Amino acid sequence: MSALVLALDPDHPSPVFLNWAAQELMDSGLVIYPTETLYGIAADAASPDALERLTALKGREPGKPFGLILTRPQEADSLAQEISPAARELMERHWPGPLTLVLQARDGLHPSLVHQGGVAMRCSPHPVAAGLALALGRAITATSANLSGQPAPAKAADLDPVLVDGCEVLLDAGPTTGGPASTVVDARKSPLVVLRKGAIEI
Repeated sequence: MSALVLALDPDHPSPVFLNWAAQELMDSGLVIYPTETLYGIAADAASPDALERLTALKGREPGKPFGLILTRPQEADSLAQEISPAARELMERHWPGPLTLVLQARDGLHPSLVHQGGVAMRCSPHPVAAGLALALGRAITATSANLSGQPAPAKAADLDPVLVDGCEVLLDAGPTTGGPASTVVDARKSPLVVLRKGAIEI
């Protein structure tokens, strides 16, 4: 069964549609949604069943964790063991925005979110991505809406039908800006280490 498609205004998404999608996430569903760069797939970061479904759907290789989009910067404190002053400065300067920080993960996070002890997170400036996390009330996954090894789509029309069939909801807010993915910084180290160059220059 293919995903339910809900068309949204990218700047002023319908709260009703966001709440509908968030309810699917609460029930361990998967939701395709736009971000500030490309389309992604959301799972509830607190739902092991949803995270395992997402891993299977994407054909994800072991050892490649899912990043997270937070409801607000303060949520990082509940997911990370510690946040250095340098990391907090980056948060204040670039969040919300396409900057992903890798921080030392707290115990108890699902293995699909953790790699070598780190968890990757950001706050999205896109009203749909941010609104979906807020409607759920906790972090969502920020993995691109593609099968492993395939290009990530900037518009809903380019989504692989296999992915659409494997998700409950598709939030279609038109084309995203595309362009480079988020910059990824390992904020556990001093000095900070850029793991992937992207949309923000560090």
